[in-house]
Amino acid sequence: MKPWIERTFILVLGLFLASGAGAQPGKEFLTQQEIARIQDAQEIDQRVKVYLEAAALRLKTVSERLAGKESLPEEPLEFFSVEDMLDGYYRILHAVMLNLEDASGNPKTDQKKFQSSMKNLKSSTEAAGKQLEALKKIAEEQRKEEVWKLVGRAMEITKGAHDGAAASTRKYQS
Repeated sequence: MKPWIERTFILVLGLFLASGAGAQPGKEFLTQQEIARIQDAQEIDQRVKVYLEAAALRLKTVSERLAGKESLPEEPLEFFSVEDMLDGYYRILHAVMLNLEDASGNPKTDQKKFQSSMKNLKSSTEAAGKQLEALKKIAEEQRKEEVWKLVGRAMEITKGAHDGAAASTRKYQS
């Protein structure tokens, strides 16, 4: 990997870890099926894809719940609260960033798969940023302070992940 790409991504990750924005221990934030899929996904591009699908599911479900739709029995996130899912979204993005940091320092990492992961992260966080803006407005309208705070936290890590992925993909194109 080119050293300046690695430095850019590590710098963005370092800013989040230094700011105390790391994941908090607590309730499991992934379902058993998601954990199994992540364990099966040994290549960085596949692992990031599984994580980002889990993150997107949380934002979709939060939107539905805030709109008044309850989860049906046996849906993957039926026992997660809105707050649990927003915290889970944050922790998932944090895990993605850690996985990418590990992959960037591993000489065995396939650079095309790493680049694919960064492109996927960039596009996913662009979409998530828009969803989070809408969720923040809804939380404010519904006067759900804790949800509003968690959405703000999710927006911060989303922006950091997006900025790191965007910087990395620009450098690869150069």
